[in-house]
Amino acid sequence: MINFQTAPERYQHWKLEVNGPVATLSMDVQEDQTLAEGYKLKLNSYDLGVDIELADAVQRLRFEHPDVAVVVITSLKPRIFCAGANIYMLGSSSHAFKVNFCKFTNETRCAIEDDSRHSGRRYIAALNGTASGGGYELAIACDEIYLVDDGNSAVSLPEVPLLGVLPGTGGLTRLVDKRKVRRDRADVFSTLAEGLKGKRAQEWGLIDGYFPTSKFAGGIDSRVAQLVSAQSANPSGIKLNPLEIESTSGSRHYKYIRVTLHREQRYADLTMLGPDGPQPTTVEQVQELGDAYWPLQAYRELDDALLHLRVNEPEIGLVCLRTEGRVESVLSVDQFLAANRDHWLEREIIVHMARVLRRLDLTAKSFFAIVEPNSCFAGNLLELLLASDRSYMLMDDQNSVAVSDLNTGALPMSNGLTRLQSRFLAEPDKTDEVFQKQRFNTEEAEEIGLITFAPDDLDWEDEIRVAIEERTSLSPDALTGMEASLRFAGPETLDTKIYGRLTAWQNWIFQRPNAVGPEGALTNYGKPTQAHFDYKRT
Repeated sequence: MINFQTAPERYQHWKLEVNGPVATLSMDVQEDQTLAEGYKLKLNSYDLGVDIELADAVQRLRFEHPDVAVVVITSLKPRIFCAGANIYMLGSSSHAFKVNFCKFTNETRCAIEDDSRHSGRRYIAALNGTASGGGYELAIACDEIYLVDDGNSAVSLPEVPLLGVLPGTGGLTRLVDKRKVRRDRADVFSTLAEGLKGKRAQEWGLIDGYFPTSKFAGGIDSRVAQLVSAQSANPSGIKLNPLEIESTSGSRHYKYIRVTLHREQRYADLTMLGPDGPQPTTVEQVQELGDAYWPLQAYRELDDALLHLRVNEPEIGLVCLRTEGRVESVLSVDQFLAANRDHWLEREIIVHMARVLRRLDLTAKSFFAIVEPNSCFAGNLLELLLASDRSYMLMDDQNSVAVSDLNTGALPMSNGLTRLQSRFLAEPDKTDEVFQKQRFNTEEAEEIGLITFAPDDLDWEDEIRVAIEERTSLSPDALTGMEASLRFAGPETLDTKIYGRLTAWQNWIFQRPNAVGPEGALTNYGKPTQAHFDYKRT
């Protein structure tokens, strides 16, 4: 079982140093510390374990070190920044693991960009050596890229010419959409296995600058000093403590999340508990509570549960989302967060909740929301219902759902829209109607379109049972494609392009004989045998 929980004192592959407003994340991958057997992490290549540590470091910088203005990502190995995802790891992994690995690394890079966007923290990639494949993709997730000009170091995306696959963490999309590299130049670069070095790389927009070896450290320090001087200081942060998890063969329980596995039926119940007891009414009280504050702890737990289901429970195809608690308690928390979102901690909590909800959107499993009288699908928890592929709400006078200010835009999807906007794309006026009324019983929720079905108590259990049985009987491949196509109505963004293409193209290419067949490029990489392609195009 893969554990997504870690902390700086347990890092094996990264070193995190914080000196006032500057943090340095140094990559020093230990080649024998792998998540599985059969490969070595040479040349700062990475597996999922390396990226779990990176994701943790980015998260901790946001909550534990809000005073950090600039993050420098570099390498402790001479003449090599990062060789990208470990090819032997990919070659020996199952198809499902490869795709989930790419998805997680994508989400980690999106988290870096999210930090820059919402918190103003600048990330500098200080490439003290060659950055290839996923190593360069990590660099282009940063705000600025600087390469050492030592006559040998280059940046490259060699996946197409060497492996017969695509860059797995958004490299092609960020190249042309984010860095605005010309399409013809991007074409050359992405088929040139050796990549490009300093001067040409800067001319083509692949990097922001380069320095000779003797001036590299000084050049990075000078740029960091410029960025730091433009940033305002933030107060001290809060500590993110380890999550407490009780796990059995059929369940996984946290304080606010309960996961019950029904493996024979290929589905799981995931119940999220609402806030319990009095909640803070001042930012000072939130600061004192720290990571025990309900929205932060509950969503950290939800994040871990989603990752666990993705990677460790591949045959669970459907997740039934439930909530328990008081609607008023959830709305009270939302009201406080919305009123104090200019405070750094409340802002970070809200954008963390948004990232976790996007993780749910991007999870290749079906989601059904089950609304019963003890549910609290309100405000931020209503987003769970709106993110679901369909919802069932018991026809009962005690049953209700409600919206809050957080539903107006604080928790956007990857397409930049709220889930309500995506839901009512053809009827935008309904979004205004929802906020005018705010709270809905079952009949009202069905009429306005907030829910899918509203069975009465005589049909409730049978309808839920049949819906689960029908869903889990369908082809998981077809469902993954269908859900990914339906969940992101509306405009295209950098994120939806990256994840949509990952779901479609990478999913497809990772199964093609030209990549993973006996004579495929990925299968034969590093072997004395050569790849042989079927040259018919489809």
